[in-house]
Amino acid sequence: QVQLVVSGGGSVQAGESLRLSCAASRYTGSNYYRGWFRQAPGKEREGVVAIATGGGTTYYADSVKGRFTISQDDAKNTLYLQMNSLKPEDTAMYYCAAYRPKYGGSWFSVAFGYFGQGTQVTVSS
Repeated sequence: QVQLVVSGGGSVQAGESLRLSCAASRYTGSNYYRGWFRQAPGKEREGVVAIATGGGTTYYADSVKGRFTISQDDAKNTLYLQMNSLKPEDTAMYYCAAYRPKYGGSWFSVAFGYFGQGTQVTVSS
């Protein structure tokens, strides 16, 4: 089992920034991805950004490219999401995840993994 503890959400104005953190109880291994997902009311969960733990390759959803940055501190088993130039459409519950992707699936397809508790991000115009 892996526990993921998320912090850093909040309410901001459009154009402002927030930083989310996700601390893992242990290292999940190089064959896991770690990433951030979000779910807005009435919408399906969507992938925001993921990082391949082993090689560090990242993949961003088009909607956040150039504005969001994922990073990780291996020594602390902590994943970060720096969100700049936030927009009202970024409003959602954000979840971090450590997961094995589905074979042949997209970066955000989850075959098996762990999700942290969500943190609310609200961006007002």
